[in-house]
Amino acid sequence: MANRAGESVGAYGERVAVRYLLDQGMQILDRNWRCRHGEIDVVARDGETLVFCEVKTRRTPRCGTPLESVVRAKVRRLRRLAAQWMVTTGQHAEKVRFDVIGVFPQKVGPARLQHVREAF
Repeated sequence: MANRAGESVGAYGERVAVRYLLDQGMQILDRNWRCRHGEIDVVARDGETLVFCEVKTRRTPRCGTPLESVVRAKVRRLRRLAAQWMVTTGQHAEKVRFDVIGVFPQKVGPARLQHVREAF
């Protein structure tokens, strides 16, 4: 797995996910946005759509897929955080989407990604 010295697995996954989103033509608006209620990993714009991305990095499938880790309580929290982000930043869009990106680091070569658009 190729990551920067001292970089956590989560930070590595987010860096890979951001690079992927940029390659897909999206504009990154925010990363690791925090408020007292939690954190949004990545906020991007895909054309006219505002995209809130949850990034999950898994070294092995033992703990389930990244999508399986986004349980009902997490979905509710992310929806509240997205609304708070829009109020705080003043940025809004007619269309809002919630994506999950799974990053699977490989021992050799680039990480594998699973991008689930409109995950919830």
